[in-house]
Amino acid sequence: MLNARIAGLSSYVPDGIIDNDMLSKMVDTNDEWITTRVGIKVRHVLDNPELGSSYMGVKAVERLLESTGTKPEEVDLVVCCTTNPDYRFPSTGSMIVQQCGLKNAYSYDLEAACAGFLVGLQDGAAYVKSGLRKKVIVVATEKMTSMVDYTDRATCPLFGDGAAAMLLEPTDRPVGIMDGVFYVDGSGRDSLIMKAGGSAKPATHETVDAREHYVFQDGRAVYKHAVTNMLNSSLEVASRNGLTMDTVDWFIPHQANLRIIEAVADRAGIDREKVLVNIDHTGNTSAASVPICLDEYKSKLKKGDKLLLTAFGAGFTWGAMYIIWDL
Repeated sequence: MLNARIAGLSSYVPDGIIDNDMLSKMVDTNDEWITTRVGIKVRHVLDNPELGSSYMGVKAVERLLESTGTKPEEVDLVVCCTTNPDYRFPSTGSMIVQQCGLKNAYSYDLEAACAGFLVGLQDGAAYVKSGLRKKVIVVATEKMTSMVDYTDRATCPLFGDGAAAMLLEPTDRPVGIMDGVFYVDGSGRDSLIMKAGGSAKPATHETVDAREHYVFQDGRAVYKHAVTNMLNSSLEVASRNGLTMDTVDWFIPHQANLRIIEAVADRAGIDREKVLVNIDHTGNTSAASVPICLDEYKSKLKKGDKLLLTAFGAGFTWGAMYIIWDL
């Protein structure tokens, strides 16, 4: 039986930054208020208005190819996870494939909000396990600042830009993407949404004037559902694979809010030293947050380590994944 092992991981964050002091000059906020509530000090920003999410995706994939010694023509498939495509069409994945010279790869975009990377890993692993594809890249890339309203003190401190890419390959050993659980509940639509710009409410002068092309979030509702659902899905995937929080080596949650991360870890009974966190200097990079964090800490991981990943995002959509590290 084939499994999908992780053969490489790379990430990219742009050089531009917005720190809390800079935000305090834009809106009525300050470093203490932001740090206390969400745990973020700095977020990276792709500050060239002519560049979109594909630019960062290309950078992450190029780094992945170089670090793994993979030739562009060897890649069979690219699953591009993004909530912020360059355009409604063509797909962001198609541009990444073209610019990286992946001439033999098919690609498509996948939109599952902040849970996108985990859902993309599930897709990529299924292609590898079935034998349909041998080298699959899952790339998550998010120019989140493109949909941030810098007059809204509730949301503008939260988000940053970045991308990460992971290479999956077949193996007959019991390592890699072992299992995942995923859920969706459309009743959460109005709690986390961009109200205009889609087919249900196309762009007009009125929608632009009403600032409906930026992210809207009901923070209390999202916090409650995120904690409950990330916790439950993590416990579920652990239970059905015979794991306890003592046997899990590392917990990598979506980097949305430090208070959410700590609440999930504490309720699950996970030692804080096992929880990988980088939100203080990246902010919430949506689908890219889990792989960026994982790449930052990968030097700490050992072959055979048991990893538990979880994420929650708009939709609501959420899930958790069990991985045995083999890189």
